[in-house]
Amino acid sequence: MIVLGIDTSTAVTSVAIGTEHAILGTTSFAGARKHDDVVPAVERLLAWTGQDLAHVGGVAVGLGPGLYTGLRVGVEAGKALAQVLKVPIVGIASLDILAFGVHQSLRTVLAVMDARRKEVFVARYRTVHGGVMREGDYRVATPAALAAELEAAREEVLLVGNGAILYRQELEVSGRVEVASAPFAHPWASALVTVAAPRFIREETDRLMDVVPLYLRKTDAEIAWDQRARGASA
Repeated sequence: MIVLGIDTSTAVTSVAIGTEHAILGTTSFAGARKHDDVVPAVERLLAWTGQDLAHVGGVAVGLGPGLYTGLRVGVEAGKALAQVLKVPIVGIASLDILAFGVHQSLRTVLAVMDARRKEVFVARYRTVHGGVMREGDYRVATPAALAAELEAAREEVLLVGNGAILYRQELEVSGRVEVASAPFAHPWASALVTVAAPRFIREETDRLMDVVPLYLRKTDAEIAWDQRARGASA
């Protein structure tokens, strides 16, 4: 079964196509114009791999958390393709995909994505055979608060993600904490396809209406609206 994967949760958009056995091709690009570039990237990838859109049997999308506009574009593009092709869809949290990239580590894994506003999106995982298992909720934290947690935990931890790299100096509180290198900075669509393919085979798919972006905080517009509302009521 051929699976198309799309993740737009970070500044790097990633698209991949593959099966439960292998990744057939992948591409990525950086930039803000995701709404113009996602579908052309899919079309180019299909051409490069010699596949036809009609051969796609399932669509997997990264749900975030992530930056509002870009994340929404990727989720909506995936849903539109699944609807047009009349194929099932699977949505997976991008933090889960980020952690899966280092699933061979023997350490506790913290997936840490840059959330702007001097905050990070974070989730904790332990590695299991062939993958990772999340422990606890997805959440937003400041680098300082996360550093304090790491200091108190006193365990071997691997931090992975662009947030970990951005705040490396604050988060590497001891020799017990290591930051994964730049190739693991983003939730790649190739990992998304690898994780999602078995779910399609087991028919553990999602309803189209249930595939929605994972937002862990209010948008800038909502924050501005709240501030104006508080000012008006003062």
